[in-house]
Amino acid sequence: MANHFSALKRIRQDEKRTAYNRQSKTRLRHQIRAMRRVLASKDAKAAGELLSRTFSIIDRSAKIGIIKKNTAARYKSKLHLRVKALQQA
Repeated sequence: MANHFSALKRIRQDEKRTAYNRQSKTRLRHQIRAMRRVLASKDAKAAGELLSRTFSIIDRSAKIGIIKKNTAARYKSKLHLRVKALQQA
């Protein structure tokens, strides 16, 4: 266990940061899951509406370092391709 005030403060900061990161990661996963469910149900209108919100959460997650930029680009690309194919069908 830490004894110095600075080490105790660092532990408190890490706990807050971990909780925030966990919450952000969960929000991202839930949004992507919701998007995939809409795509599986083949509802083009709902998918189009949900796409911008999903992209926003993906971009924010990449910006704050929850996921890497390339991972965010890959998620967005795959989801966009599926939405586009659904709208054309």
